Amino acid sequence: MNKTRVALVRSRSYEREELNKALKRSLSLLGGLENVFKPKSKIFVKINHLSPPSPAESAIVTNPLFTKEVLLLLKDLDLSIAVGDDIQSKGKDGFLISGYRKICEELGINLVNLKKKGFREVECRGQVLKKVYISLLVLDADYILNLPKLKTHSFTAFTGAVKNMFGVIPHGLRLGYHRRFPRNDVFSQMLVDIFSCVPPHLTIMDGIEAMEGEGPAAGNPRRVGVILASRDGVAVDAVAAKIIGFDPLDVLTIQNAHQRGLGVGDVKNIEIAGDEMEQVEVRGFKHSAIAAGFLRRKIPAFLYSYLPSRLIFIPEIIKAKCTACLECVDICPTRAAKLDNDRLVGIDESLCLHCMCCHEVCRFKAIKLRQRPAGRIIRAADSLHSKLKSLRER
Repeated sequence: MNKTRVALVRSRSYEREELNKALKRSLSLLGGLENVFKPKSKIFVKINHLSPPSPAESAIVTNPLFTKEVLLLLKDLDLSIAVGDDIQSKGKDGFLISGYRKICEELGINLVNLKKKGFREVECRGQVLKKVYISLLVLDADYILNLPKLKTHSFTAFTGAVKNMFGVIPHGLRLGYHRRFPRNDVFSQMLVDIFSCVPPHLTIMDGIEAMEGEGPAAGNPRRVGVILASRDGVAVDAVAAKIIGFDPLDVLTIQNAHQRGLGVGDVKNIEIAGDEMEQVEVRGFKHSAIAAGFLRRKIPAFLYSYLPSRLIFIPEIIKAKCTACLECVDICPTRAAKLDNDRLVGIDESLCLHCMCCHEVCRFKAIKLRQRPAGRIIRAADSLHSKLKSLRER
């Protein structure tokens, strides 16, 4: 049985010459772009571009310099290319601050906010979704190229290729799913459902400047210096997760997609081509406080309805940092974020779903996640367990 191949190539920076060389090497290890995409075809390039817009150096978005070099390689194949994501920007051009508007204009490539092209309902046949609305631009494409960013996540622990496809459904529906699926295990099943509807033909992950801590927006940039590429997006996530210190099958999106046969999540069944994983693994990479892996696995599913009050995180406003931009108020699916005289003063815990949408959207780091004592104990126990496991494996 042939193993799934993931190209793993080091690139220390977004400097054009080094990045171009690393990308070409990555793709050659997979047989080249020409063996994936046929000329004259329509290709949709899914970037990771959160709302509200953020500068590239924050490590919140797929770096536009990374995307630019990929697009230059695609242009050599004479493809009809569209780049996009579904973002909210309050009537402004949300792609300006990140730098995407500039690079796409320079290259003459169509850059699209997916909400402007519309969505169509399709059958899903997932574990929790039977139907879902998908971007018309995505459905109309002959090929999907997924360009995720390597980041941690305060609700799903890790975000990469699988979760990046969450952006092909409407913003309002994403908020609705946060209401419907407040448990991270069921939420992860929903993410895999969407991924199964529009599986990318190729995934190239920007792991040069990653995000650690409370990602995907409130964490801190961390240089990892890698590019990962594969026709199997689940395998890309598995290798990336392993590099930053996760057991990939502890990450619920990877675990669920692997179990469904949508990709390979077990690194023992993945062929690493290029650089050796041991050479690029990052020690001390900070995970989100939600990533209490071994204890979460030991908690029976039916207890999730009883234990969240002790294990979940409570978002709190840091008033000194709050600018009253109202992004958290706009995105909160239950209106738990409250205003008083146009100043954000707190979050109503009785309404809070703990979906972390407010924390994710705040680019000013004005929302912190407070743990209850039991949560801190679990976090400490999990950290100790991970250290002991690492020592045993050496």
